Amino acid sequence: MPTSPAQRAAAAGLIGGRPPEPGQRRRLSLEALTAAVTTRGPSLTPGAVAAHACSRRLATKARIRAEHTAASRRIRALLEGSAAGLPHHVRELVGPATVFSRLHSLGWITRLLNTPDPDAVLAQALQVAARLPPPGRRIDRRILVPGNPHALDAGTLPALVLALTGSPATTGRSSWARLGVDCDDLLGGLIITGITPRGWRIPPGATFTLPPRELVDITWEPPTTIGDWAFVTENPSVLAAASQHALAHDTAWTPRVICTAGTPSQLECEAVGALSDAGWQIAVRADFDQAGLAHMRALLAAAPAAVPWRMSAADYLAAVPEGTDTLHLKESDAPWDTSLVPLMLKQSVPVYEENLLTRLLGDIADGSPRSPVS
Repeated sequence: MPTSPAQRAAAAGLIGGRPPEPGQRRRLSLEALTAAVTTRGPSLTPGAVAAHACSRRLATKARIRAEHTAASRRIRALLEGSAAGLPHHVRELVGPATVFSRLHSLGWITRLLNTPDPDAVLAQALQVAARLPPPGRRIDRRILVPGNPHALDAGTLPALVLALTGSPATTGRSSWARLGVDCDDLLGGLIITGITPRGWRIPPGATFTLPPRELVDITWEPPTTIGDWAFVTENPSVLAAASQHALAHDTAWTPRVICTAGTPSQLECEAVGALSDAGWQIAVRADFDQAGLAHMRALLAAAPAAVPWRMSAADYLAAVPEGTDTLHLKESDAPWDTSLVPLMLKQSVPVYEENLLTRLLGDIADGSPRSPVS
């Protein structure tokens, strides 16, 4: 019971019976207290009185949940209503009946609601989708947003457009190509040393980049000896170290390395596959993480003659560092070695190409991939 006479008088009117002494506690019936409170105002509740007494806002979490639910419903109505009016070839990609649940499962609804103007972002993405060309036609990505040629270079808008159309944002150039959208063909591509396109003259030991424009229907110069190995790696650091290694040993021999510099596009994967047509043997590898295993699957699919290079469970275990991380993998992520994914999940830590650099440089210098560990 409060010690202030005014507060005791106010409380006594709510609890009934003989007023307690100052500081005394009394167990109350919530039903009786609610009835007493509502006589002073039909919208009052014990919770509202307590919140007022403590100078706290009432049901903040409930209000936030209600606002989120209302905003989600608004987004759903806008999404499904606008998607139904898209051109037929785009509507088939988006799927108006399932698009909201699909985006929700991917976390896009929450991501949208965290932007300053969710309705505007979604509306712009739908406008871009509506301009996608029908099958058999193509369009330059830079004109999909009138007046802003770089609007789809990076950020939320291009990722949302790809998500709307069911395209993986992790393979951006390939995903846009699937939609009939041409990106610039001068940026990206493959970083190369020791291997050249047919008819090209490159100084021995030079490192150069072949942009996407040059990779279309590429043919390669054959190796000096049929069956020589071309080494395909994910990270530029491997190619750089191989070149430095050759220079340090003052040898006329040039490493034969192709670097995808991260996620390879379908065009880049096909260019790697074309090496076998010129007589090269192909050894491919990437980091031991979720993205790296995806890179391997893409490369092996486009280059059936290629072999995994130090990408076995034994190679992983030999280089795994101490520490823990979170790896999100499926059993089917490494079809070339069924024991690899279970081991990676058990160790719960990625292994990067730099962790195997000494072994990789040895293989490149020897001219032959070695796996498992040697």
